[in-house]
Parts: sequence; structure tokens; C-alpha cells
Amino acid sequence: MTGTDATAISINVLSTLALRGVLTEIADEFRVLTGLSFAATYKSTNMALNLIAQGATADMTIITREAIDRLVRDGIIVAGSTTDLAQSGIGIAVRAGAPKPDIGTVAALKRALLETKSIAFSRLGASGIHFADVIERLGIADEVRRKAHISDSYVGEVTARGEAEMAVQQISELMPVAGIDIVGPLPDEVQKISVFAAGIFRAARNPGGAGKLISYLAEPRLVPVLIRKGLEPVSDRRRGTS
Repeated sequence: MTGTDATAISINVLSTLALRGVLTEIADEFRVLTGLSFAATYKSTNMALNLIAQGATADMTIITREAIDRLVRDGIIVAGSTTDLAQSGIGIAVRAGAPKPDIGTVAALKRALLETKSIAFSRLGASGIHFADVIERLGIADEVRRKAHISDSYVGEVTARGEAEMAVQQISELMPVAGIDIVGPLPDEVQKISVFAAGIFRAARNPGGAGKLISYLAEPRLVPVLIRKGLEPVSDRRRGTS
């Protein structure tokens, strides 16, 4: 396939849910500026890894830096093609208009988790795995799990429908959901900042187009878009260490 042919086809992207808001917003401008379009499939990082283990591929992927590094070691992602794009912390949301609990300290968070009647979080997503560890550390895992609604998509939608009073997920995954209000991030002592990175599959049909999309997403001028979608630029102290 020639370079011209490679850039003529759509870019196939396997992306974490955390970057969905950004990719949706920039799609039109990217197409106007480059003449390229992309089609994205959105999964949690761990669901994406499961699909890749079963043989799924694409032109590029956007997942956690830890997962990208693993795929590079396995020879699935091209070494040298990876770029950190954004980072995000885990937050809590409630149904729109509902009272917002105090979660400003670990003690307040523990009290809020015990007092809520129901809570939604993910099973396979990085936020859900970390939250499961948090409630173990707080000694309230059994109480929280008894009233949990588990989902592997946008858990904020469960809360928006009134099926759970509280939702826990990456802030960037809560923000696109209509019908919820974000309470705030988890306290620093129990927070986990995830760095999201992009890389090109060794089996990519359109590596040239994928490289252009990765470069576009890494441009500093996109920082306001990241912030608007609940993400942050990758800080030096976090870069590559998620």
C-alpha cells in the first residue's frame, strides 16, 4: 500500500472511554485540517486488552500508559510510536440536583460511601479496580458491594437513570453523561491518577494516518479541550508512571 493509499482510508481507533469526549469533539476539525477521518471503538482499558488478547487489532489504541507499555513489550504496539496524551483522576457524581455529599477527606468519603443507599462503579475499568482497592483499605468493602451496581460502560448513566445514588469513575468518563452532577475528585490519599497514552499497532493498515492523529491529539493547543472534558495535560512527575 502506498503512502497516498494509506492516508486515504479511515483511521481505526480502539480507545479508552476516558478520551471519548475529546475524540468526539475534535473529529470534524481533524478531518478539515488533514482530510482524514477516524472511526473509534470505546472500551475500558482492560476490556480493550482482553479484545487484543483475542486477536483484535486496529490502527492505533489509546489506553493507560501501563497497558501501552505492556503491549510494546509484547510486540503488539510499535516501539517508539507511543505518546502520552492526558491524565485523569477518579471522581464521584450524583444524580443532577441531588445533594452533594462531603468527600473532601478520607473520613468524609468513608462516611458518604456508608450512608449512600446505592453506588455504581465499573468491574474492569481502571477506576473500578482502584475503587475496589479503596473500599478494602477503608474496611467497608462488604457494605459497599451489597449496594453496588456494576457496569463496564459509563456508570454515570446508571445514576442518571436513578438506579444508583452515586457513581464512581474517571472524571473524564463522568463528564459526558447528562443527568448527573460531579461532586469532585477522591481525596489525594486514595486518589489514582491515570495517564492515557496512544500507540500504533504493528498490524496497522493505516500507520501513517494513525501517526497524524496521535500528533494532533498531543498538540499543546488541545489543552483547553482536555480540561473541558475532565482531563489534564500529563505532568512531568506523572509522565509514563501511571
